[in-house]
Amino acid sequence: MPLNLLWRGLRPGINRRRWLPDTPALKRRYDVVIIGGGAHGLAAAYYLATRHGVKDIAVIERGWLGGGNTARNTAIIRSNYLTPEGVEFYDLSVKLYRGLARETGINLMYTERGHLTLAHTDAALRTARWRAEVNQHMGVDSRLVYPDEIARLCPQLDLSDRPHLPIMGALYHPPGAIARHDAVAWGYAHGAARAGVEIHQGTEVTGIDVAGGKVQGVKTSRGRIGCDAVIQAVAGSSSRVAALAGFKLPIKTIPLQACVSQPLKPFLDPIIVSSSLHAYVSQSSRGELVMGGAVDPYPLYKQRSSLDFMERLVADILELFPFLGSVRMMRQWAGIADMTPDFSPVMGPTPVEGYYLDAGWGTWGFKASPAAGLTMAELVATGRTPEVIRPFGLDRFSNLRQVGEKAAASVGH
Repeated sequence: MPLNLLWRGLRPGINRRRWLPDTPALKRRYDVVIIGGGAHGLAAAYYLATRHGVKDIAVIERGWLGGGNTARNTAIIRSNYLTPEGVEFYDLSVKLYRGLARETGINLMYTERGHLTLAHTDAALRTARWRAEVNQHMGVDSRLVYPDEIARLCPQLDLSDRPHLPIMGALYHPPGAIARHDAVAWGYAHGAARAGVEIHQGTEVTGIDVAGGKVQGVKTSRGRIGCDAVIQAVAGSSSRVAALAGFKLPIKTIPLQACVSQPLKPFLDPIIVSSSLHAYVSQSSRGELVMGGAVDPYPLYKQRSSLDFMERLVADILELFPFLGSVRMMRQWAGIADMTPDFSPVMGPTPVEGYYLDAGWGTWGFKASPAAGLTMAELVATGRTPEVIRPFGLDRFSNLRQVGEKAAASVGH
């Protein structure tokens, strides 16, 4: 046991600083109400307060901070997307992540491990080359590598011709990283609270007051709140909450499952992804193998896991690492993901004046947290949509200007 921990435990009357202040009573009115106390909502509150001076903010969370998809993701951070719009946005997020621990004062355990997207077919190899060219054009470090270099980067992979889908190459993205997802949420929460933001956990939104096409307030399980602006950041429940405001979203909600193995001696440094196998794996700082795959094939609002998922995933992982056959699974869980038709998020204004949307993140929301919070805060504070998120507006579906990211985001990671 560390001596400092023992000293603090035995010393009477020590001044224990609370990470968050006590939850105050709800006021009758705030300048901004943020629905959703996950990483996106808390980041928006933090940047509104610290960079724009908007501090009369209430973050409303039905459960507990970071207890939704923020707690249920597999914490992979990358920017090697396919479209220029996607690459630019996620590269901004990676840059913000790199300084986030210093800015928030909490150890995110952010570690750049490298990210390998394996190609098992000629078509997958062409897509990897396409992505590499787009990434390099946008100033993002990605390149196409072949089995000889893959063997150097990850010698544990089975690069023989024994698997039914042998590895032909990979998109290598050196900035690929992992981080503590709970630390991201709590770091933003702590910074926002210090700046004067009120955070209300255990408070459910039951209605949205709209009059004359403009948002007037939010109804909650603890009373009504008047406000001038609302940010909706409720991954998994986006369509339900938007319906309270009177508009529909082009989103379907699908379970996304993941699991971890028993802790193992560290052996896997890069993050390994196979879109053809619909599987990915990384090793945590505790030695667990964090694994996941594609979303379930049907819409459902349930956070339940299934044996079918585990059987399919384990079979695919053993294609890549046959020596893991005797490793035991430790736990399994699921989140619910908002999927859009073009596999890109929806950010910006809505048909309701003063009501702003941060939704449709599918399987890639955690890595976007800093950039989403920063840009949504700028939008609300200035009334102008930042250029980096303009392509992700809700109106793109009616204007037929979709941002197709399926090739880079179809695996749940």
